[in-house]
Amino acid sequence: MFSPGGSPRTNCQLLYQHIQELTSTDLRKRKTAAERSMIRLGITFNVYGEQEGTERIIPFDILPRIIQGEQWSWISKGLKQRIVALNMFINDIYHDQKILKDKVIPEHVVTSASSFRPQCVGLEPPNGIWCHITGTDLVRDSDGEFYVLEDNLRCPSGVSYVLQNRQLMKQTFPGLFEAQFVRPVDDYCSQLLDALNYLATDIEKPTVAVLSPGIYNSAYFEHSFLAQQMGVDLVEGRDLVVRDRKVYSKTTKGLKPVDVIYRRIDDDFLDPHVFRKDSMLGVPGIIDAYRAGNVALANAPGTGIADDKVIYAYVPDMIKYYLSEDAILPNVPTYVCWDDSQRDHVIKNIADMVVKPANESGGYGMLIGPRATKEDHAKFVELIKANPRNYIAQPTLSLSRAPVIIDDHLEGRHVDLRPFIIYGRDIYVLPGGLTRVALRKGSLVVNSSQGGGSKDTWVV
Repeated sequence: MFSPGGSPRTNCQLLYQHIQELTSTDLRKRKTAAERSMIRLGITFNVYGEQEGTERIIPFDILPRIIQGEQWSWISKGLKQRIVALNMFINDIYHDQKILKDKVIPEHVVTSASSFRPQCVGLEPPNGIWCHITGTDLVRDSDGEFYVLEDNLRCPSGVSYVLQNRQLMKQTFPGLFEAQFVRPVDDYCSQLLDALNYLATDIEKPTVAVLSPGIYNSAYFEHSFLAQQMGVDLVEGRDLVVRDRKVYSKTTKGLKPVDVIYRRIDDDFLDPHVFRKDSMLGVPGIIDAYRAGNVALANAPGTGIADDKVIYAYVPDMIKYYLSEDAILPNVPTYVCWDDSQRDHVIKNIADMVVKPANESGGYGMLIGPRATKEDHAKFVELIKANPRNYIAQPTLSLSRAPVIIDDHLEGRHVDLRPFIIYGRDIYVLPGGLTRVALRKGSLVVNSSQGGGSKDTWVV
């Protein structure tokens, strides 16, 4: 069907031609088979606060999203540039704070951020890497250009769905992969393990573990999946103990040293001796062991500062400051409400704006002006006035759409893209990433907790 020597564009045309030749009944059967496979494999996420049950599958649309190789090369280059600058920024603000002293970013913007951790000042992460795993959300506007919507450096999730979606697509359309014109994603876990091992270069065979909050966490499936794929232990805080500033896991044969921890626990809950004293999820003393260089943590504590949406507005300035380069991937135009003139502009034009709190995730706590009521507008004006540092605003983009199967026909739905970047010995960008779909007609919210779905993303 596909020609290994053919151009990517030709192969794309052949792909769409093949899909168009399928009947609606055939598409529905394949979609149903894929969803049953997800349930059988346990590919679920948890929804907090739901009365009727917590586990759901993320709706999976079997029509892939296709990105041309040439365009992906540009995206990948832009992501690598961004991660290097963000890593330099995080290191700077927990050390010399040169970017603040040179007034590129106002000092109060950083020190007032709820994700800034004074406890991390002076930390020296192994090999100078803070952000080992990043999920950067991209959107495509009506002008055809990709924009960075936000950065996720604390505990970015979703990569397990990328890997499982690809396996489901191979089961659903086995013939489409015979020519191998789609770039593979299967090596992500080996890339991740290599990056984790790189943090303990002085140890011949470092012991790696994935630290999870436990089965009730929304991304627990991913934690267990990644641990299983890397062949490492999946642990919770209660499974670890610190002795003489070293970390050990409790086993039936006694204590086993742990050298590297891929932690999926937020800073606040990581160590009750340093952060939240009431945390039952973390490991008492683990930060002391980290400071002593006896254990490596990925991502490093304190990286959440780069998740702050107000800090996000300054990333192009960081790239210019640290790298003397213009940003390859632009930000969505952003207004910071702590600034008087920008706040006035936002308030006057709030009906046309998307307003977001600085540290919420999952699409919660935001206002989509054109689709909100006047009462909602008035409410957010008061919220902004009461705490201007906590809000940013962006124009409502005409997000690109992709075809999805709705009942027995195809309809367009808004999508975004979350590529995953691993910073180890080198920087690796997973080809494609997670395409999230706003399945509700007209919706711009793609988050799974609010009814969003996902697609396989093909870089051809």
